[in-house]
Amino acid sequence: MTTTPTHVISAGADLFADAVAAQAVDVTRVDWRPPMTGTESDLATVAADPLRRDANARALAAMLDVSAMLVDVAPASEVLGLERGQFLHAGPPIEWARASGPLRGALMGGAALEGLVDDPEDAVRLFETGDGVSLDPCHHHAAVGPMAGVVTPSMWMFVLEDPATGRRTHCSLNEGLGKVLRYGAYSPEVLTRLRWMREVLGPLLQRAVRGTGPVDVTGILTQMLQMGDEAHNRNRAGTLMLLRDLAPAMVSSGMDSADVAESLRFVGGNDHFFLNLAMPACKLALDAARGIEGSTMVVAMARNGTDFGIQVAGTGDEWFTGPAQVAEGLYLGDYGPDDANPDIGDSAITETAGIGGFAMATAPAIVRLVGGSVPDALATTRRMHEITLGENPRWTVPVLEFQGVPSGIDVTRVCRTGILPQINTGMAGRVAGVGQVGAGLVTPPADIFPAALARLAELTRSRS
Repeated sequence: MTTTPTHVISAGADLFADAVAAQAVDVTRVDWRPPMTGTESDLATVAADPLRRDANARALAAMLDVSAMLVDVAPASEVLGLERGQFLHAGPPIEWARASGPLRGALMGGAALEGLVDDPEDAVRLFETGDGVSLDPCHHHAAVGPMAGVVTPSMWMFVLEDPATGRRTHCSLNEGLGKVLRYGAYSPEVLTRLRWMREVLGPLLQRAVRGTGPVDVTGILTQMLQMGDEAHNRNRAGTLMLLRDLAPAMVSSGMDSADVAESLRFVGGNDHFFLNLAMPACKLALDAARGIEGSTMVVAMARNGTDFGIQVAGTGDEWFTGPAQVAEGLYLGDYGPDDANPDIGDSAITETAGIGGFAMATAPAIVRLVGGSVPDALATTRRMHEITLGENPRWTVPVLEFQGVPSGIDVTRVCRTGILPQINTGMAGRVAGVGQVGAGLVTPPADIFPAALARLAELTRSRS
């Protein structure tokens, strides 16, 4: 006697599932895909590592236990020890000869800001010869920088601290959108704005933060995700909550009332201002997981406009790099794909921590900036759960029944599923001096995850 199944599970192509469903049989479709080519042996080796399960649990717990408090605002020369001629940048290490247009433009503008040259164009020779200048990644100095991420000694930095451990991270102040230094622009108005930020905005914020006391950045992140932000390309609610916390102390700071008014207008009119707090908050959390032997959790994703690099908890400070990709998205004015530089910036630290592109379901309006549709945003957040170790109970997604955001990117899960982390990002013009040309969606180069897996497998074998 034959019987008709009451339920069928189908993996792979939909042809079989469609045929069964047409016969009124319930079907569960499993989105199975083969592992990335050539990773089978390394996956088996790492899966057998007796340290892995506990190491990943400790890495995820360490990340989730961190609270980020804004405790100070001060020049990079003071809090990072930068000296004249020292420049930090976004992404993995790179030299001038391989630097992209927007990174070069930001370095040229930074050199003029520091008085190393009168005209930014004259800085090219400085960087070509290396005479009195040096480049180093922000990530190597407990810092992060959006887009080009250039930090110079006189720039003012947000200082975030985890009160339980005293560890600190840092990020520069946000300039706004369009023609700004972080997008590679260095025109006179860009430098004028940076000087005003150095002479007025930075000192005013320092007085406000010191006068108010620590600001709970992690708490603001928790609230803003409930209010339509995803904390990478949409920070409107976060910026306004920060302004709510600091405005009284800014007004009573004793500084010139016109300077205070201009500062309030600047922050209030810059929806991205809070991004430069979200980023170091995420780095502070992820740095807590660094150096955990056996862990396969990604602790940094960063781009310098030429290379895309990741770092993993169980492999120390080693970078695994591949070519940065050009984002797909929406362009400003007459700009198009030929005008865009490959992906750039440390801001993918937000996705590494589970927000930004991983939390697009919290901010469906983001699709109007980066492209796609509302269903795409929901599907992206669901898909990222397939490559992460767990969820963040503090950062939740209302439309998904308050499910925690996907947290803790796992190298083995990426290699096993072929699903790449989703990042939403701004796009810089490929030519130095142009500035922002659009915003869109991008993923890392696939090869960097098998490279990290191979190193993890090598370390596993060396312990056995």
